[in-house]
Amino acid sequence: MIDNSIFRDKTAAYYTLGCKLNFAETSDLGKHLSEHGIRKVRTGESADICVVNTCSVTELADKKCRQTIRRIRKEHPHAFVVVTGCYAQLKPDEVAAVEGVNLVVGSNQKMNVLEYIESYWQNSGQKINVTPTCETTEFVPSCSQDDRTRHFLKVQDGCDYYCSYCTIPFARGKSRNGTIADLVRQAEQVAAVGGKEIVLTGVNIGDFGKTTGEQFIDLLRALDDVEGIERFRISSIEPNLLTDEIIDFVAYSKRFAPHFHIPLQSGSDTILKLMRRRYDTAFFRAKIEKIYSVMPNCFIGIDVIVGMRGETEALFHETADFLTTLPFSQLHVFSYSERSGTRALTIEPIVSPRDKQLRSNQLLELSAEKRRAFYRAQRGTRHHVLFEHARKGDRMHGFTENYVQVEAPYRAEWANEMREVTLNQLNSEETEYEM
Repeated sequence: MIDNSIFRDKTAAYYTLGCKLNFAETSDLGKHLSEHGIRKVRTGESADICVVNTCSVTELADKKCRQTIRRIRKEHPHAFVVVTGCYAQLKPDEVAAVEGVNLVVGSNQKMNVLEYIESYWQNSGQKINVTPTCETTEFVPSCSQDDRTRHFLKVQDGCDYYCSYCTIPFARGKSRNGTIADLVRQAEQVAAVGGKEIVLTGVNIGDFGKTTGEQFIDLLRALDDVEGIERFRISSIEPNLLTDEIIDFVAYSKRFAPHFHIPLQSGSDTILKLMRRRYDTAFFRAKIEKIYSVMPNCFIGIDVIVGMRGETEALFHETADFLTTLPFSQLHVFSYSERSGTRALTIEPIVSPRDKQLRSNQLLELSAEKRRAFYRAQRGTRHHVLFEHARKGDRMHGFTENYVQVEAPYRAEWANEMREVTLNQLNSEETEYEM
């Protein structure tokens, strides 16, 4: 039993790195602390507790986590610093060695942080290192709101795929999910507090149903009937799990946006095999063409990794050539990062940092061209924009259902409201429409 008197009038600051799933989980952890009397720190205050929810998808992500911890120590010199998330799960000793860290919490123990802090404050005051473990099939529900208008609903966690370059299955454990009934109830709660848009998040959301025997398409159908929610978006979904049934459903649904985020990772079949991906480029192309056949204005974002071990110059050009001929709206380009314990470490040759950067720049230029072309094609079309909150006097922004960013003069009554608009003028950078 936690002694709430210990935490009365205490403050906490929260720092989240990485994916939308992390943001949802940080939000739930913050709610848990607030239930015991801990309020969120205000600007200019020094926090009593700092919680850092980390990412470890690349070496750069690990570095950012360490930098964040050191910055926190300067901003909140007397705070109790808790580090959780994927970096803490995978490398607890490395995290514990960072100066200023008081507690390292694994995925299974993150909701027990108050018990650990209570023990620290009441007893020895020594650094506590909780050894993380992934030996769990428990699904911990999470739903958060960002600082604009969207809510993020966690529908699934973990991954069973074990791609050769990835440590996420080790950090997140096996695939598991909530029940459709529980997730619908959470969506209804979002609607009850005025939420208009929900993004479905997870590690491998298309794998939904592993622990409940349900199917992802049935979850979509159930959510589509939730009154009060104007729009749902599906976050990143594996191409082999994005079925034609799901695509057709989204095309004719009441509330699901014509917007997909699909990881390709490489446009070379040779590299896809080295990555242990579960499709080839012909399958991926057919999937993209299927989407555009039923949703010609759909926004499609694609993940690509450059510089994977084994990616020769010729194999990279296969990726670049494949993407040049593929219809899509935007690329998310990542440089391959060495991850200990992965199969990819046995692959040769190694790509130099310089070549990774050059290849990344080439694909980013292609992405900018594709995005401009997609935006230009939307000129003169009518869409529904959910406008975000803005400080009075500022311009306000929002997104169409197909993820075109729109800017308008500030109108208080438009915040968190859906408005039908005609897209008529791109700004000088062609990165958003002006009204």
